[in-house]
Amino acid sequence: MSDARPIGVFDSGVGGLTVLRELHRQLPGEELVYIADLLHFPYGPRSLAEVRAYALRIISHLVGFDTKLVVIGCNTATAAALNAAREVFDVPIVGVIAPGAQAAVETTSNSRVAVISTLGTHESQEYVHALREANPGVAVLSKPAPDLVRIVEDGMADTPRADASLQAVLEEILEWGADTLVLGCTHYPLLKPALRRVVGDKLSIVDSAQTTAAKVLRVLKVNRLESGTVVAGRLRLLVTAQPQQFLSVARRLFGDDLEAPSITDPWSDVTTAPVAS
Repeated sequence: MSDARPIGVFDSGVGGLTVLRELHRQLPGEELVYIADLLHFPYGPRSLAEVRAYALRIISHLVGFDTKLVVIGCNTATAAALNAAREVFDVPIVGVIAPGAQAAVETTSNSRVAVISTLGTHESQEYVHALREANPGVAVLSKPAPDLVRIVEDGMADTPRADASLQAVLEEILEWGADTLVLGCTHYPLLKPALRRVVGDKLSIVDSAQTTAAKVLRVLKVNRLESGTVVAGRLRLLVTAQPQQFLSVARRLFGDDLEAPSITDPWSDVTTAPVAS
């Protein structure tokens, strides 16, 4: 038995493409639909109630594409909307916080885990709860790093600007004695070259993309929702605004073979043709 319906993924910008890329690697036969909500970018400084409203509407829009599962490819939106979305929609919904937390507690040797994230994710304390749910004995230091999302969206992830911003936030984490760092925003894996320059091998780096994709694979198997095909699935990209900016940054980060995005409006359920690439 197979299910050819697509999987939906969304984020406020290009960061969720780290999750999309890993989903495509681990589930190559699945069709994926990605929405970047650049109309409301960034989510991090917004209230959780505001982000929840955006997320629920985007999930509803993705459900309209007959998706069989939705991934909230954004830590802030996961913190704000995952529980509410599971109460509203029948489709399986997977967030990125719990998989990342589980990976972190399995990685740490000294039970000291640090998390860097957007302000919204930090204030929600969802990572603290998830880490201590996975291992109640772990000590957690959560630090907001709001500048990093804009650095990534500006295409400056591997630059001295990124190094300086990371140095400022990681100094206290190193002094505290963490041996594991959770990248609590899906934009942050794009900063790994800068992270290695700043901390070397002093910290084990955990991002949720790999573990989230593995969880999606398990959910598909358990519910018999796998596509059952070996043919490469399509990656369909949608944005709520700024398609050319999105395409420019996305191709710089992920390669020139990405298709041009279409403009979509989850608030009116209208999607246009792809923009010229």
